[in-house]
Amino acid sequence: MSSSLLLSITTFLYGAAACAYIGGWIFKKNYLTHSGTYVTIAAIVLNTTGIILRWIESYEMGIGHAPLSNLYESLVFFSWTIAVIYINIEYRYKNKSIGAFALPLAFLSLAYASLPTVNENIQPLIPALKSNWLIAHVFTCFLGYAGFALAFGLSIMFLIKIKDNKFGQILPDQRMIDELTYQMIMFGFLFLTAGIITGAVWANSAWGAYWSWDPKETWSLITWFIYATVIHARLMRGWSGKKIAWISILGFFAVLFTYFGVNLLPGLHSYGQS
Repeated sequence: MSSSLLLSITTFLYGAAACAYIGGWIFKKNYLTHSGTYVTIAAIVLNTTGIILRWIESYEMGIGHAPLSNLYESLVFFSWTIAVIYINIEYRYKNKSIGAFALPLAFLSLAYASLPTVNENIQPLIPALKSNWLIAHVFTCFLGYAGFALAFGLSIMFLIKIKDNKFGQILPDQRMIDELTYQMIMFGFLFLTAGIITGAVWANSAWGAYWSWDPKETWSLITWFIYATVIHARLMRGWSGKKIAWISILGFFAVLFTYFGVNLLPGLHSYGQS
């Protein structure tokens, strides 16, 4: 079985898990949320296997690199990071309603990777990507992105919760959602910081400069400042709840533009659209 076929099955499983979690949340059916957990675990296993298999296929083709080099591979890895972090949150907090806001993000990422406009072929690395820093940089950046994605989902959850309607009543306590949102922002911020640092070292090795104000670098810095503002407001100003939720949502739109939008602009990172 090829990695592409395996990852297509994974897309279906993430979609099924998202539907199970959403259905369990809306209709208050525990068997649906429990099935969502099992399907999510199965999807993570297949997602992991698909990544490993694609790595093996790369070596069989004589290319031989980690599957983290183009848009398709990054979307696959993004889905994996979201799902893995979420399942750990579910295990820790014993609350499955969060899955209704997390798994749709994993599904949408992998579904986007399945579009015909996204090239799924395994491609040789361009010279700038032939570095041992590739795995460290991409791994840390996407762990950061996944943390921000989950903070975004939790922020949506918080805003629904404070509406005090029938859907909000079955969600976790506001303080728990608020604290978990902040934890995910901190998690994402630390890994984004590591990603920017490893990227700067890599850039110096590849292009002879730590920073060149490339569109992706610039927007990564903008995103970093947005989340730094959230952390500062929380620690120094005591902000919480609705204010943090809205800034978290704004920050995630900056993440999406950093990830997708800058690929439309010319720059050193334009290979990301391949």
